[in-house]
Amino acid sequence: MLTDTVPGRYWHLLEDGRIQCDVCPRFCKLNDGQRGLCFVRARLDDQMVLTTWGRSSGFCIDPIEKKPLNHFMPGTPILSFGTAGCNLTCKFCQNYEISKAREMDKLSSLATPEMIAKTAKAHGCSSVAFTYNDPVIFLEYAVDVAIACREMGLRTVAVTAGYIGDEARVEFFRHMDAANVDLKGFTDRFYHQLCSAHLDDVLETLKYLRHETGVWVELTNLVIPGENDGDAEFHEMTSWVHDELGPDVPMHFSAFHPDWKMMDTPRTPAETLVRARRIAMQNGIRYAYVGNVHDKTHSSTFCHGCGDILIGRDWYQLSDWNLDTHGACKTCGTHCAGVFQANPGTWGPKRQPVKLLSKT
Repeated sequence: MLTDTVPGRYWHLLEDGRIQCDVCPRFCKLNDGQRGLCFVRARLDDQMVLTTWGRSSGFCIDPIEKKPLNHFMPGTPILSFGTAGCNLTCKFCQNYEISKAREMDKLSSLATPEMIAKTAKAHGCSSVAFTYNDPVIFLEYAVDVAIACREMGLRTVAVTAGYIGDEARVEFFRHMDAANVDLKGFTDRFYHQLCSAHLDDVLETLKYLRHETGVWVELTNLVIPGENDGDAEFHEMTSWVHDELGPDVPMHFSAFHPDWKMMDTPRTPAETLVRARRIAMQNGIRYAYVGNVHDKTHSSTFCHGCGDILIGRDWYQLSDWNLDTHGACKTCGTHCAGVFQANPGTWGPKRQPVKLLSKT
């Protein structure tokens, strides 16, 4: 039976009678009737509940490169959806209509895991993405959807800030095939002042993903002028990624545009993204990209062995394809890290809103 409120996991009762939510490092402490900062996890009587199970802000088929994932099933369509709320308070949020939503009646009232999986399969999608708002806060729903997807041979992708507690991350990522983690900056000042969070918690998630799971991981860094766009920060961040996660984790440096509470901050110059990419590659990152700008050269994948182009990209349209059936460069045989099909998908740049199919 469909319901939008289900028992939540990862919480405990405190000595003072409050309930502490342990899903994320915010550890919200709630009296009866109160909601956490994310707004979707609430205390009801003596338990924690998720208030958005089975409800979505809408469904759309995207190119997987839009997540962005450049090394996971290139060219394939992915059914994407989110719910409402967020456990961060990013002043630069570019999906704030969803992540900051407090009006639950804006959400669809019928979106069971089986319906989502069935719809994705019927439309020829290879995977389903939890995106638009952070799936960490709707963990129980995301896990149920992921289970239904795997039963139908579909993969699942988490687009997340990685702000999740130690125990919760084990269950959550056990059900994911790929993740794009938003590494928003590389100073605790940035996370504290602009996101009300802490950098170290995100870094712990990244190390866990890379070293204790088989989840394919890519990183996105939204570059904001005057906030996280200095050479020293780029050097420190990309050196950490290389040393702690390895050279094969792709990094996407994406352009900021004025939004939410940072309307007076200018757009990111394209040359800043190119500079960040150059620093990343100087520090040993093999796959670094620019995003949110039209730049075919710096959005394409090149072989780190011989330098030949492996995958050409013009926005979300694939062009060149120089990988063999084993994911190696056809020119020199060097393996390209990623999860690839024998042939690239042909979805292209299309964005297609869809309605869910019924369960019957």
